Amino acid sequence: MKKVMFLCTANSCRSQMAEALMRALSRGRIEAHSAGLFAAGVHPHAAAVIKELGMDISSQHSKDIDVGLMHQMDYVITLCGNAESTCPATPPDVRRIHWPIEDPVRAQGTEAEVLKEFRRARDEIKERIEEFLRDEGIV
Repeated sequence: MKKVMFLCTANSCRSQMAEALMRALSRGRIEAHSAGLFAAGVHPHAAAVIKELGMDISSQHSKDIDVGLMHQMDYVITLCGNAESTCPATPPDVRRIHWPIEDPVRAQGTEAEVLKEFRRARDEIKERIEEFLRDEGIV
């Protein structure tokens, strides 16, 4: 089974959603993990927009990067420029991919406007995962 680790700054939003989406969309063919440069807790808006797709990330928790675990991955996918530039060196046998997803946590406005940005990030991550799975011949 292939293993993927999603990295972003705080492991609170984009990487948490990516972990859940990869598990669901790969139908158990990918072991998905997520981590951040620091752990900030799972953002409630991320949990809300993932729940709209029938997934529950309430049992997931925010984690710092575990370099030992990263060495076990087949892929490390960074989801923000900060993680891309400051992530520890990826082991040579691990394929590193960068998906620059704009951080919805920075969204301002009404609750509806903020949730719209979280949905945008979720949907962009979902599209990239679907493309990744097709390109890798996994689904």
